[in-house]
Amino acid sequence: VIQAYKQGLSPAVGYELNPWLLCLSNYRAWKAGYHGKVSFLKKDLWKVNLSDCYNVIVFLAPSVKPPLAAKLLAELPDEARVVAGRFPFPSWTPTSTLGQGLEQVWAYDMKEVRQAAQSSAGGSLV
Repeated sequence: VIQAYKQGLSPAVGYELNPWLLCLSNYRAWKAGYHGKVSFLKKDLWKVNLSDCYNVIVFLAPSVKPPLAAKLLAELPDEARVVAGRFPFPSWTPTSTLGQGLEQVWAYDMKEVRQAAQSSAGGSLV
């Protein structure tokens, strides 16, 4: 979230249910001088409406990616970009990638994800 803010993305908001990770995130933001500029909220990602989000960054286990893909496809606008760290979305083709190994990230433009899924014969959006 801090890096997103440093790159000019605002508002920069993180969602976390684990109270320890939430506290750690807020502490790190404060220590880095970004208190009040970034937000970490105790909310369930599955219950948050993402329809007004244009930049989504996720660091989640591979098992979570298929249901998350369905949520993102249902809620994000075509202009949105999704960046996945550590693990890619298994059925999406990335627009770009950066890094390698544990430091690799995959970027997906939602319009391209939707177009690719629709153009493939019987392609699944998830």
